[in-house]
Amino acid sequence: MNIIRFVKDWTLPIAMGTGAMLYLLFAFTPALDEAGDFLAPIMAAILPMFMFLVLFVTFCKVDFRQLRPVAWHFWVGVFQLLFIGVLMAFIFEGQGHPSAIILLEAILMCVISPCATAAAVVTQKLGGSLEQMTTYTFLSNFITAFLVPVCFPLIEKGAHLSFLSAFATILYEVVTVLLVPMLLAYIVKHHLKSLHAKVISCKDLSYYLWACSLMIVTGTTVKNIVHAETTLLLLSAIAVLGLLVCIVQFAVGRFIGHFFDHTQEAGQALGQKNTAFAIWMAYTYLNPLSSVGPGCYILWQNIINSVEIWQKRKTDGV
Repeated sequence: MNIIRFVKDWTLPIAMGTGAMLYLLFAFTPALDEAGDFLAPIMAAILPMFMFLVLFVTFCKVDFRQLRPVAWHFWVGVFQLLFIGVLMAFIFEGQGHPSAIILLEAILMCVISPCATAAAVVTQKLGGSLEQMTTYTFLSNFITAFLVPVCFPLIEKGAHLSFLSAFATILYEVVTVLLVPMLLAYIVKHHLKSLHAKVISCKDLSYYLWACSLMIVTGTTVKNIVHAETTLLLLSAIAVLGLLVCIVQFAVGRFIGHFFDHTQEAGQALGQKNTAFAIWMAYTYLNPLSSVGPGCYILWQNIINSVEIWQKRKTDGV
């Protein structure tokens, strides 16, 4: 029973550790080269399926009549905009210093990326409002969709982004990742009630599906870090600053939320980021090394999530 309790309390670190160890095992064991080459595209294909299932199961528990903006959404969004503005100013000042620009770009990716789709899963696990988090996830993705095509061409002159093309690309990701599972969940909830009852009867199903997807993402992150062509000092600086930014965003979100009696929701909304999406944006539009920032952020945000879940279980006596 102690082992089961430990796994429940620390599911996310266990998933991340497993993903990292599996990648290192396949990467540095010559006998597994062929197996690694065979499994790599399969893992890449499975990840979107896991994310789709996570959101479908989560949205099956949503009261769609309560999906509406609330006051804390506005103030969390304002802080994100101000934080991005400060980072952009530092980036302009740091032109001519390549290492500093890479470092700042890495931190920018941890701020400009949207709220993670899995934030609703954690919020529900912690007893927060699933509907408020789902609503903010949509709003956050639209904020990112507007900011990326505005900011990125100013940073990397080689990133020839037109506003409409970049906005359309990111909007497509939003629709695919969020809207499709939501529509499917709505149909199941209102027209396939027996299936809906079976889905919601599986306690913590979305949480453990998310842990599986986290294992795959962590393996990919370790791969990016291992193959990063830069100094250990710069990688360490990115990791440390990523930790500081993570703490700041969770803390400010919770500070904003306590004014509206939604501390947990606002903290997750500002602190938990869609790091997989951020890594993709960094590789596509900025210096690829900047993807190490959101890669490290995966570790930090999920350590915080794990501690919060452990505290919740301890408080509830589960």
